[in-house]
Amino acid sequence: MALIEPRPFLTSLFEAAVIAADPYAAISAHLPARPKGRTIVVGAGKAASQMAAAFERLWDGPIEGAVVARHGPIEKCERLKVLQSAHPVPDEAGLAASSALLDLVEGLTADDLVVALVSGGGSALLPAPPNGLTLEDEIAVNKALLASGAPISAMNVVRKHVSRIKGGRLALAAAPARVVSLVVSDVPGDNPAFVASGPTVPDLSSLEEARDIVSRYALALPERVMAHLRSDAARAPDPDDRAFAGDEVHVIASASVSLEAAAARARESGIEAMILSDAIEGEARDIGRMHAALAREVALRGRPFARPVVLLSGGETTVTISKDYGKGGRNSEFLLSLALDIDGVAGVDALAADTDGIDGSEDNAGAFADGASVARMRATGVDPRAHLARHDAWSAFSASGDLFVPGPTGTNVNDFRAILVR
Repeated sequence: MALIEPRPFLTSLFEAAVIAADPYAAISAHLPARPKGRTIVVGAGKAASQMAAAFERLWDGPIEGAVVARHGPIEKCERLKVLQSAHPVPDEAGLAASSALLDLVEGLTADDLVVALVSGGGSALLPAPPNGLTLEDEIAVNKALLASGAPISAMNVVRKHVSRIKGGRLALAAAPARVVSLVVSDVPGDNPAFVASGPTVPDLSSLEEARDIVSRYALALPERVMAHLRSDAARAPDPDDRAFAGDEVHVIASASVSLEAAAARARESGIEAMILSDAIEGEARDIGRMHAALAREVALRGRPFARPVVLLSGGETTVTISKDYGKGGRNSEFLLSLALDIDGVAGVDALAADTDGIDGSEDNAGAFADGASVARMRATGVDPRAHLARHDAWSAFSASGDLFVPGPTGTNVNDFRAILVR
């Protein structure tokens, strides 16, 4: 164990998790059969351009189509168009992109094949407000959901009822063509209908559930949106509709697979690994305290796991923001909460990061923490507890030199957390 350097070791686990979600390997195992007619590729998400480039290399027939990635660096494609729009707040480019995808699947026949390449982040990248609503209305819905603290599953129930493309509507527009959806899951439980709000995957969640979520989380939505949700026009397609009968859905990468890969990498280094869960949800700061309590128990009492051990978990936490908030994302907030609760505890090192390489709106995927992180912050004049209170974890970790910045990874299976107890 003395030969293990904590941060390089934790970084190697993150890298193993990302490699396990590599679009090329995942798509190659799930290629559909070639159709008699045309092959149309559509898609959206943080991994869209990488998935499209991988599909181009693997497909041995003619293809046409487009995918939507977020603004920033993208993987270049030769035969497929890569459109770009904004995340996490939709923009005008997203409106045009949604219309382009709907146009691509118009007028297809039963001999045609639509391949949908879907990954997390697609909800914001594909704004398509219903008739009577505007982009500003959809932005207001998105902002209200992001600030609400609602789990991703609840957010997407609302989103799919305020859209012309989500909730299976893109697949419905493609009928009678067969639709094969290849999904990189970033949602706890890996329900493909919740990834990017399921543009090609309908689900059983109802309009009544969407209304209940709006009420339960006291979402302040524009009156036009509320009027829409009160009307039957908001109802999403029924998954039992015969238009979906021949469609296929494959979850080709997920947090579960990535955590198993990280655990295997740890064991290769001589460190036992315990996967706590791949579907943890809740307030980031609360989940941070729970992980810290478990790490302290192992460090100080050798239970419930013997040292040395690395504790792994995934899922998607949430941050309910107030009016006064700073910089950061849910992984940084989780880790700052954990750092405060392991302050002074020797032999504990942690990494929390988003597998897409970006946590929140800054350029870091997350951060590192150990028993001396809080002391390093305070030495620079930073009050970590005050920073946590105003959701400014990025600034705290920037001050202590603990940000983790691997750059965009080209995939997205959501939160990755690794805590090494030496």
